[in-house]
Amino acid sequence: MRENPRSSRSAARAARLAEALAAAVDHRWPVVPGTLVVGGACSCGDPDCAVPGAHPYDPSLLAATTDARMVRWWWERQSPDAPVLAATGRTVSAVSLPAAAGVRAIAYLGALRLPLGPVLALPGRYALLVAPYSLDVLGEMLVQLPWVPGSLRYHGAGGFLPLPPGGGAGGQVRWVRAPRAAADGGVWLPQVGPLLGELVEATVRLDSGRSAY
Repeated sequence: MRENPRSSRSAARAARLAEALAAAVDHRWPVVPGTLVVGGACSCGDPDCAVPGAHPYDPSLLAATTDARMVRWWWERQSPDAPVLAATGRTVSAVSLPAAAGVRAIAYLGALRLPLGPVLALPGRYALLVAPYSLDVLGEMLVQLPWVPGSLRYHGAGGFLPLPPGGGAGGQVRWVRAPRAAADGGVWLPQVGPLLGELVEATVRLDSGRSAY
């Protein structure tokens, strides 16, 4: 039996709305619609867009909100097909690294029994979600390390993360570790400090071609 395209599209829109509301209301992460790929080009209108269908545009990232009414309006009326983007820096941040290094780091951190928060699989990368950090504090931690690879990325103030389902970037976004509720509401997130050294080490070993751990 052939699937009804209209029914499939409606289900996809309902899933995006549900994810947007869960992120905004349950997780307390400000969200905003992302751009779309239309006819092979990004809906932002820039023919040379570096990340088509994977960034905020209209509304801008500054409009990200946890207001359920605004979220419903965006994904029910204005942008029902838009990916869900979470603004980082206020209630959630992240560190991302190449996917192979991420798999190894998560396994090693688990062996050390260091508690992990949510983990996102992005195209070619893993993002470990952590409690918000300032760039000053992050810089103080990084300067103590002998070397920091350029392939490690930091999603703090002014940044964003695509969320499933779809999540832009060709729809290749999924939870490796789903968010779990904190005792006082929201989502439990670890501090970045205890994880940072192992994430750097995993990335350094991958970049140098050495077997990790």
